[in-house]
Amino acid sequence: MKNVYKICRMSEDRNSSFEVRCGVVIAVFAALMAVSDLVAGKYGDDEIIGTNEKAAAYMWYQSKSIKETLVEGEKSLLESLKQAGAIQPKAEVAVNGHIAILQKRILRYKKEKNEILKGSQTVGPENWVQDLDGKLGQIVGAQEMEQHLTVLSQAGDRFDMSSLFFQLCLVLGAMSLVLKKESLQRVFFTGMCVLGFLGSGISLWAYLGVS
Repeated sequence: MKNVYKICRMSEDRNSSFEVRCGVVIAVFAALMAVSDLVAGKYGDDEIIGTNEKAAAYMWYQSKSIKETLVEGEKSLLESLKQAGAIQPKAEVAVNGHIAILQKRILRYKKEKNEILKGSQTVGPENWVQDLDGKLGQIVGAQEMEQHLTVLSQAGDRFDMSSLFFQLCLVLGAMSLVLKKESLQRVFFTGMCVLGFLGSGISLWAYLGVS
């Protein structure tokens, strides 16, 4: 009876030790999953904001294109009237001056569109013409936003994959606590650790990809 009691006692001690160890590991991976989800949520919000800003930038670009088209049409009309001889000689000087002003406006619109599309840092200080809140060189280009959104989208996919591995990890951890057979406990515990480390690695990969 004593031997049976010792064996039962040792088995209980081993199970208790395993439950503590497994519980700690589960808690660690659960905490990592919570942090990962928190960071993923922040990047998800950034992606939504960036998408709205990109749409606004393209609308801004289109408005400049419309203005440029109108000015080009006015300039083309005056040049056509001038070539047709429909402008009186005494008004020709004024018309030529107005055409020159329109040409400058067209060139400015082209530069503004280029800066809105590519961004101030890309076009360089010599091509800064579009101000933001009264300051030059502050424009984040629509194409720059697209590149950043692509990075955020990739990070989001990686965080989703990470979350999946974390959830599977916790399921295996719970299973290892429920099972009583030592060999199965080890299998599920090992699986939990593998999936947990995979989730952690992918989460870190996603974070470094954006940072």
